[in-house]
Parts: sequence; C-alpha cells; structure tokens
Amino acid sequence: MNHQKEYTPQQLALRNGQDKPEIWIAYQGIIYDVTESRLWKNGKHYEHWAGQDLSKELIEAPHNERVFKKFKVVGTLIKQA
Repeated sequence: MNHQKEYTPQQLALRNGQDKPEIWIAYQGIIYDVTESRLWKNGKHYEHWAGQDLSKELIEAPHNERVFKKFKVVGTLIKQA
C-alpha cells in the first residue's frame, strides 16, 4: 500500500525556491526534495526551474533518472484532468 503524501501540480509549484523555502521537482509522478543540492540553488538548475514536473525535460539532459536516487522522496504528484 502506498502511504506517500500526494500533492497537486499547484502545491508542487509553490516549492520553487522562491515562494516557499523548499525546492522540489517531480519526475515520473514522484516528487523529490532538491533543497540541499547546490545545483538547484534558488530553484534553478541550468535552464530548468523547480516546482514542476521535469519528466519530459529529462530526455534532453546529460544524465539519466538515476540522478534522482540522491534525493529524498517527499510524495507523489496527482495527475489532474
């Protein structure tokens, strides 16, 4: 049974490093806390912004999804119709 807290895209968007102190990103429905990463300082990582689902953007990244194993999972992203 999954006991992860669920967040809406709007709630994720607030964790952008500007509106709230947390810096979160989502990938494949999982939300990761990247607050402590020096690469996500102020909610920006190269041309990517925190507070959103980066699943489609990872296709063009120089790394793969294993990079997310470094970060704490904080919940799941609710898909909204």
